[in-house]
Amino acid sequence: MEETMMETEVTTTEANGNEVVKPQFKPLSAHEMGGGKFQYRKVFVPSHRYTPLKEHWMEIYTPVNEQMKIDIRMNLKNKKVELKTRRDTPDGGSLQKCADFVHAYILGFDIQDAIALLRLDDLYVESFEIKDVKTLRGEHLSRAIGRLSGKGGKTKFAIENSTRTRIVIADQRIHILGSFANIRVARDALCSLILGSPAGKVYSKLRTVASRMAEQF
Repeated sequence: MEETMMETEVTTTEANGNEVVKPQFKPLSAHEMGGGKFQYRKVFVPSHRYTPLKEHWMEIYTPVNEQMKIDIRMNLKNKKVELKTRRDTPDGGSLQKCADFVHAYILGFDIQDAIALLRLDDLYVESFEIKDVKTLRGEHLSRAIGRLSGKGGKTKFAIENSTRTRIVIADQRIHILGSFANIRVARDALCSLILGSPAGKVYSKLRTVASRMAEQF
C-alpha cells in the first residue's frame, strides 16, 4: 500500500512540473543477496589425486582466491577441498564455478583446461561409464579402452580437436569437458568406438559434423 501511495505522489509531482529527487541505492553485493550468509561447497579428493593436488595447489588456489574471491582450503581429515564465499565475493555463481573447476581437476583434466570453467559460462563436465553403453568384460573391455585412445592417443586427440572438447579416460570412466552441443558430438563418437565402429568411419563422421558446426558459427 505504501509503495502505491509513493508512486502516486511522484507522478503528481512530476505532472506539476516540479523537479523530483529520486533516491539512489547502491546495488546489493552477492553476499547481501544471499541473505548475508556464507555459502559452502565441498569436493571429495580420492587418495590417488592427493599428490597431484599438492604439487599444483598454488595453481588452483591463486585463481580461486584472488580472482574469484572464494576462500579455499584442503581438509586432510575429511579428504575434501572446502570452498566458502566471502563478503567481497563479486558474483553469486562464483562458488559453484570454483567447485566445478576443482572437481574437473580431481577427475584428471589439466589445470589449463579446467580453468576455462571459471572464465566461461557455457562449459560443463559430463561423465559416463563404458558399461552404460555396452557391457564388456576382460579382453573385450581392454580393446574398447584401447580404441577410445588410439595409438599414442591419436583417436582421443582427433575427437578433442574436432569437437573442441577435452576428454579424460580413467579406466572405465570417461569425462568430457566442453559446451553442451560439443559434448554431445564427442560422446556420440566415443559411443560409436565402444560399440565397435572402425576409427576411420568415426573420423569421417566427425569431419562432417565439424564442418557443419563451423558453418553454424
